[in-house]
Amino acid sequence: MFSVTEVTVGTSRLQLREELLTGHRCKISPARLNRRLDSVYRPPPPAPDCPFCREKVFSATPTFSNGNRICVGESVTFPNLFPFAEWHTVTVITARHDAGVFSRSEILDALSGQLQSFSGIEGYKSINWNHLPSAGASIVHPHLQGLADRRPPAIAEHYLLGGVRYLIRNECSYWDNLMEGEADSPRYLFGDELFWYAHHVPLGEREVRCVLPVSTCEEFSSFLEPFVDGLLRILTFYRDLGTYAFNMSVFFDKKKNRNGFSSFCSIISRINPNVSSTSDTAFMERLHLQPVILTLPEDLGQDFRNRI
Repeated sequence: MFSVTEVTVGTSRLQLREELLTGHRCKISPARLNRRLDSVYRPPPPAPDCPFCREKVFSATPTFSNGNRICVGESVTFPNLFPFAEWHTVTVITARHDAGVFSRSEILDALSGQLQSFSGIEGYKSINWNHLPSAGASIVHPHLQGLADRRPPAIAEHYLLGGVRYLIRNECSYWDNLMEGEADSPRYLFGDELFWYAHHVPLGEREVRCVLPVSTCEEFSSFLEPFVDGLLRILTFYRDLGTYAFNMSVFFDKKKNRNGFSSFCSIISRINPNVSSTSDTAFMERLHLQPVILTLPEDLGQDFRNRI
């Protein structure tokens, strides 16, 4: 599924990894952990003008064409005022402005609101989460974003096209073979029907993926509860490591096809917000599209097992 080239630079070990299906490459440099750029997490200060807080969310946010917002539990879903997709919604997860820890019901309700907002919408859909400013969140108050476009996100397109080629060539699903191989690897974390593992060629620091037993957004609702249980385990793991900021995306096919595609979730940890505005993303990640990773996926799997 991937290749590894290991080189020694001075006293440091450097790995060059490439995912064979997509051609995605990354560099893993564990020695860069010694820079200790991450800082201790401190909750954000109160935000009296936050448009997502309860006293403002129903007046400061837009409504759908029927004049309503979607409310499930504490979550509130509405169109994005500044969209960058043909269909772009926002779901405020909870009434709490600072939510370092999320309850099962909060995440379930928010995801349910997202799924309801996709009803009758065409296109390739994804559910996304930037948590905290160092992960790209322009508003600290926790929220999800739902996107739908006529063309899939670049990464999903790579797997859709590569998966079809793999299916034709091997007469079996790439994802089935992936799970079979990863189940016996040091990167495996937990799960069977919903398969969680440390991805072998990470897109970002400590990337964890979940392969879902569905391909479309419409099928996802049947697996929301076990998905949320797994997601909360990963977020707790991140917090145990001292990291609160993260990015998450769940990718779906446009419709159920016999193309061998499985929906999947990708989560990466980000450094905590800091006063110097130091980020863990620079030109290699955004311009070269070749992220420099600090943690080996095998070490991440071992660390997860050590904390069970």
